[in-house]
Amino acid sequence: MTKDQKPVYGGQAVVEGVMFGGKHLSVTAVRRKDHSIDFFELPRQTNSSLSKLKKIPFIRGIIAIVEASANGSKHLNFSTERYDLDPGDDHTIEEEQPSKLNMILGIATIGVISFLFGKVLFTLIPVFLADLAKPAFPGKTAQILIESIFKLMLLLSYIYFVSLTPIVKRVFQYHGAEHKVINTYENGKELTVANVQAHSRLHYRCGSSFILFTVIVGMFLYFLFPTDLLWVRVLTRIALIPVVLGISFEVLQLTNKVRNIPVLKYLGLPGLWLQLLTTRGPDDEQVEVAISSFNMLLKKEKEAGEVAESEEIV
Repeated sequence: MTKDQKPVYGGQAVVEGVMFGGKHLSVTAVRRKDHSIDFFELPRQTNSSLSKLKKIPFIRGIIAIVEASANGSKHLNFSTERYDLDPGDDHTIEEEQPSKLNMILGIATIGVISFLFGKVLFTLIPVFLADLAKPAFPGKTAQILIESIFKLMLLLSYIYFVSLTPIVKRVFQYHGAEHKVINTYENGKELTVANVQAHSRLHYRCGSSFILFTVIVGMFLYFLFPTDLLWVRVLTRIALIPVVLGISFEVLQLTNKVRNIPVLKYLGLPGLWLQLLTTRGPDDEQVEVAISSFNMLLKKEKEAGEVAESEEIV
């Protein structure tokens, strides 16, 4: 990375807050009930084997997803519990027993539904629906296209209905705040509430775009495999999940790199369109939390003596 290049940061929206990750650590800022902002820091664990794998195209995407999921769950747990502490309670997160049961159950339910949706609904139900439609769409091309259409419909429906819940609405607002902060930083602007609010809530490196690319990449990949026998088709789809994830990650990185090139920038538009569902416009207080999180990360990274150098999903 040259001196003129900005380091690459990623992030994630959590309950009443935002997490940002750098090379050495990740930081979450959460707005508590008394309107104060609380922070959680998590050092990045280095593993020589994983570091080598993260340099290999297609494999690095799978490693990044696993790491992001493991890291993100810890920050999500912190935000859920810390938000619910009574004002002035300074106990650590390990000492606390969360009392806001409906919020915790909401997060747990969303997590379970997400898992089932990704593993069962997203992979198998489109296959079964396409197979049922085989009398009307008998050819291989028609079957793969109809399967992909069903998958896209399930994805959009899931996001839409989940977004109707109050807690997810606010998480999506913080998701928008996260993107706005990253866009402001990448455009070299000062991180003030006014500057951040002036920037887009959409970003080419978003995980929402990644999810959509898995549908598109999967559709093209499925053309290489048979669809005649249902059980073969099901096993093939499951076996191809890591392949689809690895390729989709590379597509995501590519669309981000060419986003300022005429014509090529349109490659990332489908992902941006999906973000119109997965992000919401944040209010000023939510933007303030996102700015606080990012500034704290920059401070801690500077103290570590280095800057971020990673391929993050935002």
